[in-house]
Amino acid sequence: MLSLSTARALRDAGLNWKPAELDFFAIPLPGFEDQVFVITNMTVMAEPIRERLALTFHGVAEWALDHVWVGEALWLPREDQLRELIEEQLLGQPDAGLVLHTTPLGYRCEVHRQGRVLTFDAFDAAEAYAAALLHLLRERFH
Repeated sequence: MLSLSTARALRDAGLNWKPAELDFFAIPLPGFEDQVFVITNMTVMAEPIRERLALTFHGVAEWALDHVWVGEALWLPREDQLRELIEEQLLGQPDAGLVLHTTPLGYRCEVHRQGRVLTFDAFDAAEAYAAALLHLLRERFH
């Protein structure tokens, strides 16, 4: 699972989140820093409140938080979501490709595009994909 700092960097680089079933997220508020939540149809749902999208909490009687606005939550994309997001960035580019290798220290994500190979190493596969996506987002938006 992604670190909060990596998720923050992705958000700040322009990654948009459309909440969906089984998405993981954190609430960057005091008292919630170490908790990860998941959207399910039983306990946490994404639904509109007063024309804004909110994550609403259900089924826990002692829970003090009724909802949090999507913009206040921090999406923690899964490895498969990160891979799909990178593939979307590469779509339509000739000779583009994406490869994930295991290494003695973890994982290496290779992005092939425009005749170059960009490599991103991390202990965790999701972090390697996130580093690649972060690079592509920063190139695109800056």
